[in-house]
Amino acid sequence: MKEHEFRNKIYWFTFFFSVLVVWAHSFNAELFLGQGSVAESVEHVENFFGDTLAQIAVPGFFMISSYLFFRNFDISRLRGKWDSRIDSILIPYILWNAIYYAGYLLASRLPGLSQVVGKGVIPWSLQELTRAILHYKYNYVFWYLYQLILLIVLAPVIYMLIRKKVTGFLYLGFVAMAVHSRWQLPQLNMDALFYYSTAAYLALHARTWVETGAGRGRMLTGLAMIATACVCQYLYVSQAAVLAIVLGRFLAPAGLWLIADERKLPEPKSWMTNNFFLYATHFAFVRLINKTGALVLPALPVVAFIMFFMMPVYTVIISHIIGTFMRKSAPNTWKLLNGSR
Repeated sequence: MKEHEFRNKIYWFTFFFSVLVVWAHSFNAELFLGQGSVAESVEHVENFFGDTLAQIAVPGFFMISSYLFFRNFDISRLRGKWDSRIDSILIPYILWNAIYYAGYLLASRLPGLSQVVGKGVIPWSLQELTRAILHYKYNYVFWYLYQLILLIVLAPVIYMLIRKKVTGFLYLGFVAMAVHSRWQLPQLNMDALFYYSTAAYLALHARTWVETGAGRGRMLTGLAMIATACVCQYLYVSQAAVLAIVLGRFLAPAGLWLIADERKLPEPKSWMTNNFFLYATHFAFVRLINKTGALVLPALPVVAFIMFFMMPVYTVIISHIIGTFMRKSAPNTWKLLNGSR
């Protein structure tokens, strides 16, 4: 696989995962239809996309982030890697959390928007601002970035554990056992550690396999991994097997990566490169569109379905319009808001 094909493939997968994340937060059956059997039927369909299919998105993000961090990595490059992540992750994390707090603070005091926000009057204090910025209190989807920041801080420790093939494999086995045993770490999610560590191991010890060009063997391997992920989903639903669902959510993105033929992927469009901005803003847009739609549109199952399935289109269009405008009028601000991308 050529370098530009690899980068192009990363863009496509990041965009695909972003679309899935939008679906994960677009449930609207109760908003449009209230309680009842009809709403329950609509919810079952939406749950398949939002609570099953879309749940591979965040593991996919962890895996891509980790693979890019540890690709061509040695300990001498740690400072440069950390510096670049300060620009692309830490600063946008702080900025967006502050923006969300300011937005909720204002909207909760405006009669037309306070009902949509539905949180009462948001208090203004230094303590509340600190909670908002450090612990994403008003920007719930940034739990992922919070976890990612912790993992990036732990990167040198993870590197020392996986630097050698055998000890790295044993470490991954230990993390898998910890997931199975439902052990908890302060602040850090054990499943996030598994996704991040496994992708780091692949970047160090299986780069040739990951980046080999498309072929029949890779296609069959990818299909087998996706089939195994489906079995893992069944085991999770039927037996509440935590390790099964974690393995499944690792195998599904990995299998899709092997199946996708990078030679057939066209260059990404500009609206496919706004993924950080889309991730940061989609929850607010989804909430606003769904709540407004529930107030003005007919309470019909078909309306709820259309709103749900079209939500990625709505949010991508909005992010593209804002991105196009800001790239021209405020490029430096846009770069910050889009994670230096």
